[in-house]
Amino acid sequence: MTEALSERVAVVTGAGGLLGRQHCLALARAGATVVAVDLDRELIDGVVEGLHAQGYPSALAIGADIADSAGVAFLRDEVLARFKRVDVLVNNAALDEKLTDDRDASGLRFESHPLALWEQALRVNVTGAFLCCQALGSEMARVGRGSIVNVASTYGLVAPDQSLYRDPDGRQAFWKSAAYPTTKAALIGLTRHLAAYWGERGVRVNALAPGGVKNGQPEWFVDAYARRTPLGRMASPGDYAGALLFLASDASAYMTGATLVVDGGYTAW
Repeated sequence: MTEALSERVAVVTGAGGLLGRQHCLALARAGATVVAVDLDRELIDGVVEGLHAQGYPSALAIGADIADSAGVAFLRDEVLARFKRVDVLVNNAALDEKLTDDRDASGLRFESHPLALWEQALRVNVTGAFLCCQALGSEMARVGRGSIVNVASTYGLVAPDQSLYRDPDGRQAFWKSAAYPTTKAALIGLTRHLAAYWGERGVRVNALAPGGVKNGQPEWFVDAYARRTPLGRMASPGDYAGALLFLASDASAYMTGATLVVDGGYTAW
């Protein structure tokens, strides 16, 4: 899909993360001018420097707190001042607890999950997407074109299988908390709402539901996840590029309000 997004401006939140970096690269390769957004300016400066080195000189880094209305207004104003348009918004920023060998799992059990962590996840994963859609999506609606891709998760569709996080000795090494699947399900609901709300204004809104990505987890977890998945493996970071470009570009021109599941078959069982 080279040049499928030529002359379009694509904003990616959470651009400093594992998938965020891949999203930025995929969009740049498709011809888009990429705006990499993250709270951590050092991370996105590195992302953009990498894009420049690969021949995408128009890529821009903007440090912003997407869960703060003033920060999102600043983001919108900077993008419009620099490029005069915004065509694609990828709401990728999210808080997600990670499985590590040294984590105390007890604090993530539902019975003891801290309210502060729950509220923080809602603020970033849901309110952040809401604010970005409100500011940047409204600009799309004003000019009558645009595509919003909300990055959800298979855990927005099905409950986490907590047995996957049980190590070979039978110890529950990790609990996937209620916050992450709840926020991802909410993002799918927001997707449907905005698709119906802005359809007549030329703005398409879809969700991408990726499965688990191999990223330094213990081998016992990787093996357990692979056995739970029909394709027999976890995703690689680049496995979502095609789906993202499909949703962002005119290849999906008659698609809105949908959730595109790319999970190696995980939710087929």
